[in-house]
Amino acid sequence: MATTSFPDASPSKKKTAATAAPARRDLIAEQDHVTPAATCTAHLSPRDLTVTAAEPEFARQFGLSADDICGRGLLELLRSPVPGQLREQFTALSAGRSRRFKQRVTGRDGDGRNFPADITAIAVRQPSGEMVGVVVLLRRTAEAVTGGPVLSALDAQVLEGVARGESTVQLASRLYLSRQGIEYRVGQMLRRFDAPNRPALVARAHALGMFAAGQWPPRVLPERVR
Repeated sequence: MATTSFPDASPSKKKTAATAAPARRDLIAEQDHVTPAATCTAHLSPRDLTVTAAEPEFARQFGLSADDICGRGLLELLRSPVPGQLREQFTALSAGRSRRFKQRVTGRDGDGRNFPADITAIAVRQPSGEMVGVVVLLRRTAEAVTGGPVLSALDAQVLEGVARGESTVQLASRLYLSRQGIEYRVGQMLRRFDAPNRPALVARAHALGMFAAGQWPPRVLPERVR
């Protein structure tokens, strides 16, 4: 079985020459049903996933210039809701087990705010099959435009209950759901908010401005409920 190691990239290391061939963005966009104007592109080194070249718009998503982002590791800039999944996807790409993949990720902009996005990663290979680069297309999703996550009415009630410190049994009794139903909804929100546990979920929700300020018991803002 082929394995690939991606060592951590040093932010101070700069690379200016791209190793990957230019991507046919018109074809890629057509295949993925995305508008070229809504995507931005970067090229990565297949060895360690550092950015070797990037469009200014790609770098701008992270509060960086096109020069400053070169030499940064992509895994420093983006993370998957499922820990380790993004690295595993790139490992499969490098080993030839996949040709491309699409993944929902979270990035952080220059003001320290998280934003959701979709990335498409495509292996660039020579005719001999040798991998010479990776092209990554990034598109911020609708949540970034609307200012943050939007929850269903039921999920909002579950989140409010978690913020009040209610247990699964208490939530299930109050909302007329099974304990499994409560655990499922909490688990979905943990993944969506990239939180390891309930206290972290509440902290992330506060950081994203989900709750009305200075109100107890906590209430999710109406504009965050669909």
